[in-house]
Amino acid sequence: MSTPETFGTASERLFDRDEVEGVLSGRFYAAPTEGMLRGRAPKAKEEKPTHYKVICISMYTDTLDKLDGMVKDLKKRGYTKANRSALLRHALELVNLDTVPRGL
Repeated sequence: MSTPETFGTASERLFDRDEVEGVLSGRFYAAPTEGMLRGRAPKAKEEKPTHYKVICISMYTDTLDKLDGMVKDLKKRGYTKANRSALLRHALELVNLDTVPRGL
């Protein structure tokens, strides 16, 4: 019959030392390296589009409600691709800077 010392402490029998050290050192949670991908080809870096940019603007909720209502009306009229961005782009084409009020 063997003694407990022969096989180590209970925690040593339960946990793999390398695995525990990997978790504690941060390697466990690190981003995978190419070698860790196990034969999978590395993802090709996708090029970002250059013909548009995503922006963030502030608008009052009542203005957004009006905009959304206009988009909804356009969709009812058969403009299936109508959306906020498209309607704002169209409105920009119609703006005459000479008529913009000073107190804008």
